[in-house]
Amino acid sequence: MNKNMGSLDRVIRIILAVLVAILYFTDQISGTAAIILGIFAVAFLLTSFVSFCPLYAQLKFLTIKKSK
Repeated sequence: MNKNMGSLDRVIRIILAVLVAILYFTDQISGTAAIILGIFAVAFLLTSFVSFCPLYAQLKFLTIKKSK
């Protein structure tokens, strides 16, 4: 599994996941929206920690700078 996510991409995903958690714990989102956004938040966190996004791999998309 090759890394395909750059630092900025990872930081943005972590910020979005934290934002979803804040919205959930302050009762701004609930029900189906909370479940769906929670699943996305967990996926964002997991992909951020491993620096690999399966969707990027399928699309052959990289946000990481290639080393020379």
